[in-house]
Amino acid sequence: MTELRFDDRVVVITGAGRGLGREYALLLASKGAKVVVNDVGAELSGEGVDAGPAEQVVREIEAAGGEAIACTDSVATAAGGQAIIDAALDRYGRIDSVIANAGNLRYASMKEISREDFSAVLDVHLWGTFNVVRPAFPLMCKAGYGRIVLTSSISGLYANLRGVGNYAVAKTSMLGLCNVLALEGAADGVKCNVIAPGSVTRMGGRVDQTGYPETMGPEMIAPVVGWLAHESCSITGEILTSIAGRIAKMFLAETPGVYRKRWTIDEVGKQIDAIRDASAPVVFPPVPNGCAEHIRYSIEMANRG
Repeated sequence: MTELRFDDRVVVITGAGRGLGREYALLLASKGAKVVVNDVGAELSGEGVDAGPAEQVVREIEAAGGEAIACTDSVATAAGGQAIIDAALDRYGRIDSVIANAGNLRYASMKEISREDFSAVLDVHLWGTFNVVRPAFPLMCKAGYGRIVLTSSISGLYANLRGVGNYAVAKTSMLGLCNVLALEGAADGVKCNVIAPGSVTRMGGRVDQTGYPETMGPEMIAPVVGWLAHESCSITGEILTSIAGRIAKMFLAETPGVYRKRWTIDEVGKQIDAIRDASAPVVFPPVPNGCAEHIRYSIEMANRG
């Protein structure tokens, strides 16, 4: 079987100085990718600057015979996002893949959280993803090729901790952004997917890790992201989750639902069990047009009366 490689491909990875991003950078560089290792080197809260983590990853890549550059611009600003993409263009003249991985955490319950702490997490996860993808996306479309990997989280989607409302909102937002990028990029050979990883990193510091297997390391996630960032990736607009060696597809589904020509409040209550019956789920993939299929399905049910 031929080894999947990234020779002559340029990959931008944000948050690549530690944890998951570091493993992505090391793996793809070992497969021939030219990697822009972006990391501002901040504390988990997003505060502070340290060029050390990004530069250390570059040294590791170069020591192994690979090629990479460090970039410490912040994803949290539009100027920073542009600078990250410009770094790839200035050094390598192109951009083939973007892996938006940068993140931060600020814990606080919804009873207590400040607007500042809520926004600080969205600035890195949501706006940080937009700030990097926005300048890269038209370049990819013009080139007729691109791979974009956005980062969600099982902790965000399932909200396994209290006090992370900001994080959950940011990570859920990746699904909608991915769908639009997949739809808009389809005609130009640009694919976008989401990784929802579960791994032992500093981002999961408050999670009880008792009994976690050795397969919970970030190196287990890297091959999944590598495939999503590779030219052979055959899917778009999808979510893959990877945890403890298990890889699965996550997706939005609906129950078949119940049709009535007229509804009352009382009738909704009486029918709620049937409305919620998930024994035969219905799925509308975003690509090529899940929204239109959703509408069509509902109207056909109404027409059958």
